[in-house]
Amino acid sequence: PNLKLGLLHGQMPGTEKEEVMRRFRSGELDILVSTSVVEVGIDVPRASVMMVEGAERFGLSQLHQFRGRVGRDKEQGYCLLIAEKLSPEARERLRLMEKVHDGFVLAEKDLELRGPGEFFGTHQSGLPDLKLAKLTDLRSLELVRQEAITLFQSDPNLKKVEHQPLRQQLSRAWSGGAEWS
Repeated sequence: PNLKLGLLHGQMPGTEKEEVMRRFRSGELDILVSTSVVEVGIDVPRASVMMVEGAERFGLSQLHQFRGRVGRDKEQGYCLLIAEKLSPEARERLRLMEKVHDGFVLAEKDLELRGPGEFFGTHQSGLPDLKLAKLTDLRSLELVRQEAITLFQSDPNLKKVEHQPLRQQLSRAWSGGAEWS
């Protein structure tokens, strides 16, 4: 058939990406082929089919974001997850995608199955360098989050003497070192 294709990827200049999205949104393009740059921030209500190749490589949260890009209008949305090499863990993730539609539940399951990855690095799954935290304990995480907010509200640049060890540790952990004002 006479279908017009568009291509979108993260290495494109912003103006080119915007132009491709404008053309897709307006209906000038029938099909958009894209890298994972479409994960968030793309809103084209008439988009009805999403096909994700290599779905075994993505976590539940990211797959849920992809799925959320389609079916926003009156048309039924379809998200096709294509996987090649399925480990038992990947098979479990894809089964969960079939059954669960709540993003918070999927995020918790993703944390359980894949681990949190590096907070200040590039690995998006696996176990971090934390020794005392069980990161699936959401109640404790919320308490720690509140403490961190309180700390950074009172000393945002960690200049107080008692906060210097934390400042040094964060600077070491942050890839390339953290910048403090």
